[in-house]
Amino acid sequence: MATDVDAWSEVSAAEQEVVAPYSGSEQDELAEDELNDAEVNGNWTPQEKALHEARIKAKAKRRLRRTSSKDSTRESLSSTEVSDSTVEPTSPKGKLNDRKSRMGKGRGLPKKGGAGGKGVWGAPGMVYTYEEPDARDPNYDEACAVDTVFATVVPELDEVQLQKAVHPIVQEYFEHGDTHEVIALLKGLNLGHKRHEFPSLAVSLSLEGKASHRELTSRLLSDIIGKVMNTEDLARAFDKILKDLPDLILDTPEAPQMLGQFIARAVADHALPLDFLDRYKGKVDCDHARAALSRAALLLSMKRDINRLDNVWGVGGGQRPVRHLIREMNLLLKEYLSSGDISEAEHCLRELEVPHFHHELVYEAIIMVLEATGSTAVNMMVKLLKVFWETGLITLDQMNRGFQRVYDELPDINLDVPNAHVIMETFVDSCFQAAVITKQLRDACPCRGRKRFVSEGDGGRIKQ
Repeated sequence: MATDVDAWSEVSAAEQEVVAPYSGSEQDELAEDELNDAEVNGNWTPQEKALHEARIKAKAKRRLRRTSSKDSTRESLSSTEVSDSTVEPTSPKGKLNDRKSRMGKGRGLPKKGGAGGKGVWGAPGMVYTYEEPDARDPNYDEACAVDTVFATVVPELDEVQLQKAVHPIVQEYFEHGDTHEVIALLKGLNLGHKRHEFPSLAVSLSLEGKASHRELTSRLLSDIIGKVMNTEDLARAFDKILKDLPDLILDTPEAPQMLGQFIARAVADHALPLDFLDRYKGKVDCDHARAALSRAALLLSMKRDINRLDNVWGVGGGQRPVRHLIREMNLLLKEYLSSGDISEAEHCLRELEVPHFHHELVYEAIIMVLEATGSTAVNMMVKLLKVFWETGLITLDQMNRGFQRVYDELPDINLDVPNAHVIMETFVDSCFQAAVITKQLRDACPCRGRKRFVSEGDGGRIKQ
């Protein structure tokens, strides 16, 4: 019995040495576990007590290792916060939160170049290109992968977008007249089922413009057939314009006649089907549409033996021969001298569409003044040039060029008109007083010196 008591005291002393390093709560927990075990197993044999002792020691060692690891972690964190310079480079504490490899491999760069991690698309600035499908991919479908085609899809334009895109194209075409550029721009647009909207918009804009614009539009309609649209698309466009005629005549009263000329020119150019007019026989209720179709039928019947109605809009200003322009300007001035209608003369000059050739009008006007008799022609021409100058129809450059041409040819003109110098001086002074020409241009007018006879009886010869 004494032996058992000594053994039990030795076990208790060992347990106290093991439990001592723990805190108060942990010592209470251990004491409680031992107490419960002693109460339940009070009649243990020496072998059972030795086994129980070993079990308690193992449990104590595990708690000791767990507590020591926590304390070491706290010490490393506190040392890092206090000073990073005190940590040795080779110390394990300096590698805390270090992204570099700890195995001594690689160049010491961050893992995967900073592009690793869950949910990461890749390194910054990385550009992904097309990759061929992998046949070993579980989602690989051979039937779909063989016929895969990648293409850029341009959405179809709606009505508002189409008008915004087409309007500047037509306006620029009126300036350069290059149909190939227009066709290239139209191919870049997805007109879709609204292909017929482009011809209708182009014709509507040309009705508000000049005759040269309508000529360019007719050429464009002929060139786009077979490249951007077909004849049926153009027929739909003219159907739409015929329905919109009541609105078009509000801005352009001559719209029915002009539209008839457009239709006749398109049929002659084989841009419209030959039976286009036959489709409307007995089916037209609008008077304006009927007038347009009648005008087209009349032009086609007059030009039956001619394949193209090239002159339906006349010849454009810059394309007309110089002789033709000179003749037109002479007729314009003669009509003005007979009628005195300045507004009609201005309208005729604008219709010629040759602003670069207006110096010819100034030249012809001065020649008529020199060849005329009396002061009526002088006053009327001064009045006409003043109106053209104030409206900006004749620019300063064109006015100076016209007068300078007369100055240069005045010696030759004087052979046919002996009083040319006197009439020219009078006309130039009148133009300067009316603020038509500048003082420099007036002073540049050549003047002939006074005539006098030689005093030594040479038979009346005039001294030059």
